[in-house]
Amino acid sequence: MKTPESLYSLFLKHRKVSTDSRNLEKDAIFFALRGDNFDGNQFVLQAIENGAAAAVSDRTEFSEHPQVWVVDDTLRALQQLARMHRKAMPAKVIGITGSNGKTTTKELIAAVLSKKYEVLYTRGNLNNHIGVPLTLLQLKPDTELAVIEMGANHQGEIAALSRLAMPDFGLITNIGKAHLEGFGGFTGVINAKSELFAYLDDHGGKVFVNIDNELLDRLSVNLDRFTYGQNNKAEVYGELVADDPFLSLVCEYHSRQAIIHTQITGQYNFENIMAAVAVGNYFEVDTHAIVEAIENYLPANHRSQIIETERNQLLMDAYNANPTSMEAALINFSKRCGQRAMLILGDMLELGDASEAEHANILKLVIDLDFRNVVLVGLEFAKVYAGNDWIHVNKVEELISLFKEDAPTGYEILIKGSRGIRLEKLLPFL
Repeated sequence: MKTPESLYSLFLKHRKVSTDSRNLEKDAIFFALRGDNFDGNQFVLQAIENGAAAAVSDRTEFSEHPQVWVVDDTLRALQQLARMHRKAMPAKVIGITGSNGKTTTKELIAAVLSKKYEVLYTRGNLNNHIGVPLTLLQLKPDTELAVIEMGANHQGEIAALSRLAMPDFGLITNIGKAHLEGFGGFTGVINAKSELFAYLDDHGGKVFVNIDNELLDRLSVNLDRFTYGQNNKAEVYGELVADDPFLSLVCEYHSRQAIIHTQITGQYNFENIMAAVAVGNYFEVDTHAIVEAIENYLPANHRSQIIETERNQLLMDAYNANPTSMEAALINFSKRCGQRAMLILGDMLELGDASEAEHANILKLVIDLDFRNVVLVGLEFAKVYAGNDWIHVNKVEELISLFKEDAPTGYEILIKGSRGIRLEKLLPFL
């Protein structure tokens, strides 16, 4: 009989799932998911022909097929399978969410914990209602800790992902102005991100908290927590000692002190590094191992990357952007750049009714910080751009055309914008 339990038994035999028939591994279970522009049900038979052990579909036409589990909702079936597996595996789960810095924090924490434990962590950006179950299904009997990133752009999503991943520990990097449109304003962001704290409070979990952040300190004050920050009341204390351009910090826990020289730029990353130091200390990773893990970490995927080209030095931070991260990046860049500084800023997306005001605030900050060489990309900046002897284009392709004719040379350039603006396309021309 094709029950969820029998599907799980089949999964345990092969331990492979796929949502893409194009790169299907032999004996994987294929889940025919639906999207706005695709329907995986069209590829059910092809997946089985290509070697899938089974397929899960929500189309009744496959009811009689011996290798197809027909369900009411394929996505829900994937999530149900992942939850069954999560409950069956012995690993402790650390859930991470936040408006900014969650991917960097996740990677740093995973690097630190891997020095002592068998660790699974979210790869890439698989942090949503599909990515989290796919990650959980990679748990193995010998996995000791799982670091699960949770993203959201609507209220209720973090709560749903928490019920799925069932974290034992949690960390909110920060709560800022991201996805304002979906959350219904900043209050909605606060409510949504704190859903992780609410789950842990209800289930006897522990939270890691940066008590330098007044909002996070207040939201967690009655929870079982382990604290970090520059506040001397924090259990793990840290202090930034250099930013030239890479961060160096001194940390202290139980009278043990360590100096860490990172390959990470941007003062806003200090709290992400401290989160990894705190989690490492809580799980009793050796101090030297914590230092080594963080010092060896290299940012990737256009997150705070310093890139030296033949023409310029680039601070590439175009993986994503919102008002909070944009402000932090501009302030940080203003402190370390020289006379020949340039900004290439792309629109911040998904801000809804707040978009025009938030883009205007960023331009005011650019003026206040006295940046002269400024390039703006996107239709949202177009609404508030007032000349200023700057360059504005609607699309990155227009800027590429300009740079093909006259590329900037000899500049320090901050490149920051939402992923949808695709500012990474500029790299070959800078």
